[in-house]
Amino acid sequence: MRRLSDESGKYMKTKVMRTAKLGNIIISVLLCAAGIMLIAFPRLSAQMIAAVCGILLIISGALRLIGYFSKDLYRLAFQYDLALGILTVAVGIIVLLHPSGTAKLISIALGISVLADGLFKIQISVDSRRFGLRRWWLILALALLTGAAGLLLIFYPSESSVILTILLGISLLAEGILNICTMLIAVKIIGHQQPDVIESEDYSVL
Repeated sequence: MRRLSDESGKYMKTKVMRTAKLGNIIISVLLCAAGIMLIAFPRLSAQMIAAVCGILLIISGALRLIGYFSKDLYRLAFQYDLALGILTVAVGIIVLLHPSGTAKLISIALGISVLADGLFKIQISVDSRRFGLRRWWLILALALLTGAAGLLLIFYPSESSVILTILLGISLLAEGILNICTMLIAVKIIGHQQPDVIESEDYSVL
């Protein structure tokens, strides 16, 4: 009975990890699609931009939180996602609650989220190198590009909403690609993954 319970627990943990990994990949693909849409159609209304970005950010933040509690094998990709998930959800809510705000307001809010993710991913790339992952440099390069895009969103002085929308699209595209690569490189799921704490069974001698 104890063995059956342990197997069931391991199955549920693996299922949560797979959900977090697959969910993050899917939402990252949607972020890429939204970024391409904003680059191709920079004259979209602020309300539409706010609705699309806000919803994607809230879902992305929720998946980050699931990933943080999933405890994947490497413990790399999701290690900072408690704080980052809460921040992403908060930014998404702010963007949704101010759909008629200026493009600059939206870009600053999203720029903070993108910059924070880029900085955390830089740390993840360093940890990945220490862990022996060969493609750590790809995470680092994409994290630097994403962080730079976030900085541009925050500090770019232009009043042109078209230019800001294009920068927003570039940031979302960079963010999506960064997250996809991080999921594929730094998240490892195996069926016989060991728990965080080694459990011992007590035996009684009759």
